[in-house]
Amino acid sequence: MPIHYPNGKPYQGGAQTAAQAVNYGGRGMTLEQELNATNDYYRQLRMAVVYKKPTPIQIVKVDYPSRAQAVIKEAYFKTPSTTDYNGVYQGLYLDFEAKETKNKASFPLKNFHPHQIRHFSECLGQAGVCFVVMRFVTLHRLFVYPASNLIMYWQAADTGGRKSIPLTDIETNGFELHPKLQPPIPYLAGVDWLIQTKKVGIIDE
Repeated sequence: MPIHYPNGKPYQGGAQTAAQAVNYGGRGMTLEQELNATNDYYRQLRMAVVYKKPTPIQIVKVDYPSRAQAVIKEAYFKTPSTTDYNGVYQGLYLDFEAKETKNKASFPLKNFHPHQIRHFSECLGQAGVCFVVMRFVTLHRLFVYPASNLIMYWQAADTGGRKSIPLTDIETNGFELHPKLQPPIPYLAGVDWLIQTKKVGIIDE
């Protein structure tokens, strides 16, 4: 079933190439699958309640091969999504995005969208804990990076600044994660670090 973005471009998220299906942990899972497994683990242990946000879809074409069956043939995302995940941890609201790159020296800002940056800003304004889980595929490295720092780079790019976040900055201002068997991506360690270093809430102007 073809699904399209609001601009008409086809959504390719359901398809995986062989390269995409094998991650650096060697478990044959995508970043999204690993995060979903991690969230299941956290919920089972009552450590946090975090879910991937569903994206509303408008169905435009349906076939009825029989009276008892309906097959969706074409659909569109109704509106741009905000971020990938949200939930609650120790009484705090979590909101985060998951992205990856094959670049070795920086993380491209083009991986993000204006509505996601606006959403992060709004959540930070309410003292939310907002961040990005960043994977450097080629380097086999994974980070929790504060949304406040992402916003600063985004704003600088709008005024002629660089269009990517240097790995050196992510190493300095982010928290490196080390994948495990359980949970696959232990991002709550990064959340604890964000809280302890007070990298939550609205950024200074």
